[in-house]
Amino acid sequence: MSTGNPDAPAGADSIGRTIEALASRNVEAFLVEGREAALAKLLELVPEGSEVFVNTSETLDAIGYSEYMHGNDRYVNLHDAMMAQPDPAAQREFRRKTTTADYFVGSVQAIAETGEIVIASSSGSQIGAYSYGARRVVLVAGTQKICPTLADAEARTRGFTLERHDRWLENRGVAPTPIGKLLVMEHEPVAGRISLVLVPENLGW
Repeated sequence: MSTGNPDAPAGADSIGRTIEALASRNVEAFLVEGREAALAKLLELVPEGSEVFVNTSETLDAIGYSEYMHGNDRYVNLHDAMMAQPDPAAQREFRRKTTTADYFVGSVQAIAETGEIVIASSSGSQIGAYSYGARRVVLVAGTQKICPTLADAEARTRGFTLERHDRWLENRGVAPTPIGKLLVMEHEPVAGRISLVLVPENLGW
């Protein structure tokens, strides 16, 4: 992180370099003014009537998108449908099928100014959707997740992000979990498939 503070939003020059580098890797990035604008941008990018899976995300919670989508019948809401399954095994089987959703909405752990995006997961349940399965992927991230290099982005993910995630689990009475899968998105071959909404606030980890 350019300021040395992992909670500090990136500066304008850093954000500009990042957006340009993302574009060179076929990821369209949008810088919005704040969390309300981020929510509005998501509503623009994911039209009503769409089949949508909303991944668990502190960032999406913070901008109000998780709450907006919960119980919202104006979409084919795959997360609600998954949670309505009668037992954990049925939920896991349904979750496998969400990998090919028309729209998969989530967040990331870190972004390099050079354009790489780093995603870590315990189960890996979102990795398939991000990397190939979903028709459209829409990501939201606070700009404090921007790092100078890919090495810095990976270090943030394995260090600061994992520590914050473990504390979050502990506060909910859940044992910490290791990183199970790590994805580095270096280039997207399908133009228009991946969108990234950048918010100049400290959102998520």
